[in-house]
Amino acid sequence: MFIRSLLSVNVLPLRCFSSSALNILKTGDILRQRRVFSNEDVLQYSKVTHDSNPLHFDSDLARNAGFEDRLVHGMLVAALFPQIISSHFPGAVYVSQSLNFRLPVYIGDKVTGEVQAICIKEIKKRYIVKLKTKCFRNDEILVLDGEAMAILPSLGVEQVPCLD
Repeated sequence: MFIRSLLSVNVLPLRCFSSSALNILKTGDILRQRRVFSNEDVLQYSKVTHDSNPLHFDSDLARNAGFEDRLVHGMLVAALFPQIISSHFPGAVYVSQSLNFRLPVYIGDKVTGEVQAICIKEIKKRYIVKLKTKCFRNDEILVLDGEAMAILPSLGVEQVPCLD
């Protein structure tokens, strides 16, 4: 019902493509973004969510609990997925997400988030896209995976600069 109501609303794209050579999203395509989570990111996320678990702020407590150091909130790491979608598809609506937290992410880790289109359906000039989602620590260690669904106003992939 929710998806039907979103499909019936006219949404204008927020940005126009600056190039006539447009890349079109196809099944199997993967979009990636890198990010290093800082102490400030964790602090700001904690303020917004009121999640003040000491594992995010106290190194000694985190180590005594069996971790290498302070943890980045799992949902903050998972926020890479809608960021990737919205940066490549302005006006996209992120509809659902399933998550499996595999391993911890620590402050200062380089994390690569990726979304892979696994199913694309056109309905009423919009596109419902099912995505496989993954995050890797240091480009090789899987820390988070799942699936997402998004409604895209277009399959044109807007190019964004890589964030290393």
